[in-house]
Amino acid sequence: MLERLPKFIDPLVFADRGSELKGKIELADLQRLADILANQNGNVAVQLSFFKQNRLAGVKGQVNVNIDLVCQKCLEAVQWDSQISFALGLVSSLDEADRLPEGYEPMLVNSEEKIALSTLVEEELLLAIPSFPKHEYNCSDLEQSEQKKPRIKIEAENSDNPFSILAKLKKTGD
Repeated sequence: MLERLPKFIDPLVFADRGSELKGKIELADLQRLADILANQNGNVAVQLSFFKQNRLAGVKGQVNVNIDLVCQKCLEAVQWDSQISFALGLVSSLDEADRLPEGYEPMLVNSEEKIALSTLVEEELLLAIPSFPKHEYNCSDLEQSEQKKPRIKIEAENSDNPFSILAKLKKTGD
């Protein structure tokens, strides 16, 4: 089992070898997640097991994540802690994807192509993250209650009213 994660992998070669990977990926390396993260501090713990059974090559993985997403109600940080498990069948065509056993999602690969490990993990995270992350409590009520607080209205004694000139003209008759 490799403790240090490689940047690029050949999933078919890893499946032939029965390789296992375990390590961490920095959130800063996951660029497509940047828009929905409140900050890019931290990392994602990854554990992957590649296998080959009969004609099926695949990867089973688990991703543990504790990140700050942007709440879609109040736009403040909301912590999201999750353990994501997935099973991917490595396929080279759509016909092979249709024949995958139940419980496996297809991952289209070429026999000569290496893929970025961070991309594989990032895609699984994007599928698992809630579409509209929000706080468990009703954060919009807190925002509205702050808006309803009485505001002190300060008016200047000599306000510049644009119609004050018209009022003077009316009184003088000019």
